[in-house]
Amino acid sequence: MKVTCTPNLCSLTHIGARENNEDNYAAVKLSDAYYIAVADGMGGHAAGEVASQMAVETVTGFIRENYRTEMDWPHLKFLLRLSHELAHSRIIENAVGERMGMGTTLISTIIRGNEVFVTNTGDSRAALIRRGKTVARTIDHSFVQRLIEEGQITEEEAFGHPASNYITSAIGGGKPLRVDLYHWLAKPGDVLLMSTDGLHDYVRWNEVEALSKGGSARQIAFTLLKRALGVTRDNVTIAVWKW
Repeated sequence: MKVTCTPNLCSLTHIGARENNEDNYAAVKLSDAYYIAVADGMGGHAAGEVASQMAVETVTGFIRENYRTEMDWPHLKFLLRLSHELAHSRIIENAVGERMGMGTTLISTIIRGNEVFVTNTGDSRAALIRRGKTVARTIDHSFVQRLIEEGQITEEEAFGHPASNYITSAIGGGKPLRVDLYHWLAKPGDVLLMSTDGLHDYVRWNEVEALSKGGSARQIAFTLLKRALGVTRDNVTIAVWKW
């Protein structure tokens, strides 16, 4: 298991119920901010591991090189979108031979003071949780989410749906690239939770919210991991930032 913790942040990834871990994450300090990326790879012959690592390395390297303290939201939107586009191109270029079709979800976040800048492709998830209730959340790029939006199923019916692992957008993977961007404002005591579907596809969201309510970032991350490991059939990656 890989773990990175500071007083405000705890990121971890666990193999869970799989034979290998196709998840990956990075958590790096910028000049006046933190950058966190979480990815859930897909593809045979260990290509999922390659894709998630490649995506995380690409976006992290690009952000570290190009981020500037004076950047406002329009500039950060451009920077974050471009980082996902670069990762998408790199994975497509390397998806040859046994790696054909490899891809990954990718969710990446810049945290600067009380501001949260989120970029999402796929069905890994970020949420801003305040006193045990979600105040902002990314929208999953998935077939099940589409069914919810079309009114064919409810949020409750979506949990455990047989098509829950079908994503509609990815970095590589033969899927169209969709990049959603969000700008949130946090308050003291708020929690930013980022996770792969090894957590939120197996632990109901109201329970995730409740388990995110108290303690330090490290305590919350390990509490969520322990709960997920009791039920998940996937890898589990969690990143928690607490103000």
